Amino acid sequence: MADEQETGVVFPMGPDGRRSTAALGRAVVADALRDVDPAGALAAAQETNWRAGYLVHFRRLVEAGLASRAAALSIADAGLTSLHTRMRVAGVDGGETPLDTLRTATPGRRLSTVEVAGTGDREEEFSLPYGGSRLRGDALGRRLDDWVERGVMEPSAADAVREVVAHPEWLRLPEVTVAVLGAGAEMGPLTSLLRWGARVAAVDLPRGALWQRVLDTARRGAGALLVPVPEGTSDADLARRAGADLITEVPAVAEWLRERDRRLVVGNYVYADGGTNVRVSTAVDALTVGLLADRPDSALAFLATPTDVFAVPPEAVAHSVRAYAGRSATAKLVGRPLRTLSAGRLLRRAYVPGADPGISDSLVAQQGPNYALAKRLHRWRATVAREAGTTVSMNVAPPTRTRSVVKNRALAAAYAGAHRFGVEVFEPATANVLMAALLVHDLQSGRGPAHEHPWQDEAFDAVHGGLWRTPYAPRSALGLAALLGYGAARG
Repeated sequence: MADEQETGVVFPMGPDGRRSTAALGRAVVADALRDVDPAGALAAAQETNWRAGYLVHFRRLVEAGLASRAAALSIADAGLTSLHTRMRVAGVDGGETPLDTLRTATPGRRLSTVEVAGTGDREEEFSLPYGGSRLRGDALGRRLDDWVERGVMEPSAADAVREVVAHPEWLRLPEVTVAVLGAGAEMGPLTSLLRWGARVAAVDLPRGALWQRVLDTARRGAGALLVPVPEGTSDADLARRAGADLITEVPAVAEWLRERDRRLVVGNYVYADGGTNVRVSTAVDALTVGLLADRPDSALAFLATPTDVFAVPPEAVAHSVRAYAGRSATAKLVGRPLRTLSAGRLLRRAYVPGADPGISDSLVAQQGPNYALAKRLHRWRATVAREAGTTVSMNVAPPTRTRSVVKNRALAAAYAGAHRFGVEVFEPATANVLMAALLVHDLQSGRGPAHEHPWQDEAFDAVHGGLWRTPYAPRSALGLAALLGYGAARG
């Protein structure tokens, strides 16, 4: 349950006077499915244990959308409409208003801008930190080839990185301002963009230690960092007074971003634990809707989590089927009794051979339904915005050893043992530079994904770490990966 005293964007209050994250999740998923899959909508609405039972319903959101392009768009639009209709804005006086009132609400304060110019040299070519060194040229090309061959990334992602390498002038993004919402996020592009000389408008919570780190990064870089601060802030107080709370200050942040003098890229990299993740993601989505209305030339950017459900191309299915058939004799010998003893739950093959598309279900129960809903919100917004003609960069990022992952002992152990099942877990330094390169590619190449079906847009340029091409259904190997990786994770 969410705290009843919270202000800003909040969950709706139920008849019992409590704000239930589970009730909201059930309702939104049911609303998203209702027109396309009435039976699935009823099943979601009647789920009695949402915390444990949400997995099948989030998979159904993808499966139901495969019927047609119209079905996928209907699910995305209905899900967004439901969330925006149900979520509320709570004032300090205890009153509540609909979410769409944020569009015309008067800002609680006015944010000024301090520009921090980098003093470093701009990087003139793309390089990727990996294994303690920086890969460039032929070494980078060999690494990309290896990742494609092993099924760690889709070939389209490797092609996109190679195109960025061939056009180093793209890295600076000279004609746009990238608004990095969640500026302190480990997986965000802020550090890379500033090293490449870009102009970044940073938004994150007003926390002095966080902003000191962001400001130090900006000064070492070669770009320009735009910092939101209260009027009258001195240089000495910059870190202490910088920032804004997106949950409670959407109108102020919207006003601040509308003042940018270049084309705006709205980059959503926010993250929080539990229900707060849904609240901040909804707040950012409300901000995004308003900015697109006021500045329709704006572009959107997201990172999709690999631990979700995706439709995947037949080439990924075929790779997985070959890997399953080519298992070692020991793996085959051990796998049969494990599947029998677990009633088929362990080491299941990932796909039915010939599936087109296949369904890669990498949802991780430990991450919870609030995380799944927040990330699905990003995907729905990307789908709807792209259909409306907005430039959208949304790429699947690899499994990465971020702080939010390794603080969960079970996930940390699973990641430590994932390599035994053909999955490569990335270090943050590698993952965020790689994904920043894909962002640059999407913004600069002019050939972002525009396929027949939205699932194909999501699969384009994906760096899933091997989760889509592993021989086993990921969740059926997760427990064994954790068991095998437990010692390494402890170390």
